[in-house]
Amino acid sequence: MIRERAAVLSNEPSHEGGIALWLDAPALAAAGHEPGQFVMVHCAPEGGEPMFARAFSIHRRDEGRIALLYAVTGHGTGWLAERRRGDVLSLYGPLGKGFRLPDGAGNLLLVAGGVGVAPMVDLAETALARGHQVTAMMGARTASQLLPADAWPSAVEYVVATEDGTRGLHGRVTEHLDEYVAWSSRLYACGPTPMFAALADALRDNGRRQRPEILMEETMPCGWGLCYGCAIETRHGVRLCCKDGPRFNLFDVF
Repeated sequence: MIRERAAVLSNEPSHEGGIALWLDAPALAAAGHEPGQFVMVHCAPEGGEPMFARAFSIHRRDEGRIALLYAVTGHGTGWLAERRRGDVLSLYGPLGKGFRLPDGAGNLLLVAGGVGVAPMVDLAETALARGHQVTAMMGARTASQLLPADAWPSAVEYVVATEDGTRGLHGRVTEHLDEYVAWSSRLYACGPTPMFAALADALRDNGRRQRPEILMEETMPCGWGLCYGCAIETRHGVRLCCKDGPRFNLFDVF
């Protein structure tokens, strides 16, 4: 685990409901991590409230930099959205258990909803570098809430679905899985709880479960497994998203 004080390089909206924060964080950028792991960011002035840090999935990383993709949902993220180039943030990580990629080359299907798309770009970049084929599917209520296509590596097939039909497939992303699930050898997902429930219903009886892995989007106040604020019920009992996850098997939770 690495603690780092990172300067803000940019902090700009990427699409409706999403802000991309790039940080000069050479130690974290160089640290080995699994796609889907997260960092804890102190979203307040030093010594100020709130006491707890906020958890953010690593969205992208390159030489000396990492990016986080987040939505403004409260006081802490509202403060974060006001940071400008040169401001310094305190953060630590990477934490948690991220996605596991297969050893041999495979066809990987990534399914995302809302800000759950954040870790999927890092997953796609890592998977492509290891020789996998990647199709990414994202769902949103309307076109403006979709992550732009140019945010993905060019080798990714990007499929979108909007509930109002303004772009891509019409309806929820979980209603259009069949041909992509048939193509894929592994499935990964991140998004809101209703999306996971619909995904489980779509996959449960199709005979091709493909060991789907999900990242749970629970609030993780400490990141260490000390506060029990991110406890969830699974088939194996109570588990902590920050310590035992946030990666889980879809059918262990839904």
